[in-house]
Amino acid sequence: MNELTLTTPTLLFSAVSLILLAYTNRFLSYAQLVRTLKEQYVKEHSEVTAAQIANLRKRLYLTRNMQVLGISSLFFCVITMFLIYIGLHALSVYIFGFALLLLIASLGLSIWEIHISVKALEIHLQNMEG
Repeated sequence: MNELTLTTPTLLFSAVSLILLAYTNRFLSYAQLVRTLKEQYVKEHSEVTAAQIANLRKRLYLTRNMQVLGISSLFFCVITMFLIYIGLHALSVYIFGFALLLLIASLGLSIWEIHISVKALEIHLQNMEG
């Protein structure tokens, strides 16, 4: 097995930063959508709007968890770099592996959130058709 060097965890910095930017953009879009749906629901208490709000609530919590896992992954990458710097190479390998698992979990939640988002669009399309 090749030795883990300082450059290995730094490679994740740009990837995780871009992922977190995408997650933040999603969150901001959801915030705007919450305001819009609330206005619609206050005007008329429709079942479609209520279903959209319930769907959005799930997506918000998933996005929050995606962000937490992504930030945690980045945090453990920094810890890995510190451990390499002070010479604790064996421990740094395990911490870096944990950081990768957190990133995998974050991406997995992202896939789940995308599926839920598609359901929200289906609800909206059904409303337009019906």
